[in-house]
Amino acid sequence: MKSWQAAKKPLAALALVLLAGFVYFARLTRNPAGFYIDESSIAYNAYTISQTARDEHGELLPLFFRAFGDYKNPTYIYLLALIFRIFGPRILVARIFSASLGLAAAATLGAVALRISGRRVVGILIALQALLTPWLFENSRVVFEVALYPLALALFLLALARAAAKPKWSWLDSTLIALTLAVLTYSYTIGRLLTPLLAVGLVLFGDRVRWRGVLRTWAIYLLTLIPLFVFQRRHPGALTARFTGLTYITRRSTVAADMREFAGHYLNNFSLWKMLVTGESNLRDHVPGMASVLLPTMILAVMGLWFIARKHRGDPWWRFIVYGLLVSAVPASLTVTEFPALRLIAVPLFLVMLTVPALMWLTESDKAATAKRISPSYKRTLLAAFIGLTIAQGLVFQWHFHRDAPQRGYLFDSHYPQVFAAAIAEGKLPVYLRERPGGSGYIQAYWYATLSGMNALQILRQSSDQTPPPETVVISTEEDCVDCRLVLRSINYLVYITRPPGSAALANPLGENAFNARISTNGATTILRAGQQAKLRVMVENNSSATWPAFGSSDGRYAVVLRDVWHDAATNALITDADGAARLPRDVPAGSTAELELPITAPAKPGNYLLTIDLVQNQTPWFMKPANRDIYIEEQQLVQRDVIWFHERGSRSLRLKMQVE
Repeated sequence: MKSWQAAKKPLAALALVLLAGFVYFARLTRNPAGFYIDESSIAYNAYTISQTARDEHGELLPLFFRAFGDYKNPTYIYLLALIFRIFGPRILVARIFSASLGLAAAATLGAVALRISGRRVVGILIALQALLTPWLFENSRVVFEVALYPLALALFLLALARAAAKPKWSWLDSTLIALTLAVLTYSYTIGRLLTPLLAVGLVLFGDRVRWRGVLRTWAIYLLTLIPLFVFQRRHPGALTARFTGLTYITRRSTVAADMREFAGHYLNNFSLWKMLVTGESNLRDHVPGMASVLLPTMILAVMGLWFIARKHRGDPWWRFIVYGLLVSAVPASLTVTEFPALRLIAVPLFLVMLTVPALMWLTESDKAATAKRISPSYKRTLLAAFIGLTIAQGLVFQWHFHRDAPQRGYLFDSHYPQVFAAAIAEGKLPVYLRERPGGSGYIQAYWYATLSGMNALQILRQSSDQTPPPETVVISTEEDCVDCRLVLRSINYLVYITRPPGSAALANPLGENAFNARISTNGATTILRAGQQAKLRVMVENNSSATWPAFGSSDGRYAVVLRDVWHDAATNALITDADGAARLPRDVPAGSTAELELPITAPAKPGNYLLTIDLVQNQTPWFMKPANRDIYIEEQQLVQRDVIWFHERGSRSLRLKMQVE
């Protein structure tokens, strides 16, 4: 029996470690699938720092990293650069780094609880809560600067807890607190406002003996801010531009109006409904319809506030924890965003810390409970219920998080590897990058080129006033391309090849003798599921005496394109008069052949159909925008009415019998 009692705590710690590893490292590269554009920016700059000590713009060891018209904070990027220097640039490596920061934050919070309570079981339970809190878990799944913030805040609380137990702060105490405040300041944007507020809160520890230590801490912290002040002076507005774009405070607004706005946002940011039921509405940062904070944690935090008010209101440590919770929502409350999880990331840490007094009460000895006329079995039942509900709700969230993973894929550019692969597969280097106004997709190409081992000269970014050379591959975030052969369209990106030299002269209607084609396909599937999308490899042979233009005019007029339509096999009724389309890979001279890949979509209703494949020449400008399929079909039907089908001029189309199940 004694051996079991002695083994319980080590076994509990081991179980916690195994649970943490299972939860935090599961499917890191598949959920979220892809790599968000800010992740690529951070990872690429970390890579360039690891290789040359310069950022993507060539600046040597920058204090802040310029990206997308904003500036990213340095701490996370430099730490990731060290990781890349050792293990190389990989998505998995970067995601493991963020997940490890989340695990370290939970472990550090447990260490803070152990120091404050003096009970290992309380430390373990605090770590368990932090590990399973959705808010903190989701924050650790992405390669964002904010992934470091919970650990930085936990380290600050650990340094403060160490000093709080002493009647007098030493130089080491002041230095540790000041340095952790500095890490908070340089780790995430909210730190530039929240950290000074936390520093001001140190006044709660001031007494006749500790005042000197508090003043010394402030002095050291101010020294760490000198680089920030110098940077701001050299780059006016650089560190406030994003806040200016997000805040409701303007030169025209009144103080009274700003105060009303602040109060409304502040109360909304502490909404129990959002914390316990819905969470943030941003799909990128949170699973829709799921709590951000576990219900047992919130109940124990409320109990903790009651214990603090009743027993610990004179303790500066607990007064600071309450103060920290209250000010942690201030930065987010100055912006127009509703319940922004990332800018509120300090809130769940203080909530978890507030559960310590309640856990101390639940885990006190049987003798102490009996002395207070409380049944020990009653407390053990409550504690078991708390642990069970925490694990159960945490695992339910994990199930939803992984089940709903596909919903977030498009946000994280999960399709981009196919975009990049399609561009490289054309075998034309360098690949050129073009952006729509305000676009930033270039960084994805830089990062995926890095993962592919390509050098910087093989990926060339162009300004909006430049034109790619003829017959080159372009990855673009533009809505459409002109003078081009479209290779791939995938949500936010196009891959196309610019017009080859000499093809501009073919931007004219075809003559009467030009509509003679032989169309064939080998091994084409004839059985599809209802609504299934497939691709057919089709060979077209120019049996006329004219050259077919692949590009036509600059807007696509007069280009020759491969199209398909569906008919009901029994009634010959037209099902769709515009389905897939494929452009010619190049101008096709008389007697030449070309191979195309035609995308088709089976009808929604099962049955037997005839699929007709034929060439057309556009008589109107060519546009393809399949982001919304209904709009796409409607637009193609409009275009369809102003094209010349080759079979209308005597050519033979290809007809395939298709079975749709």
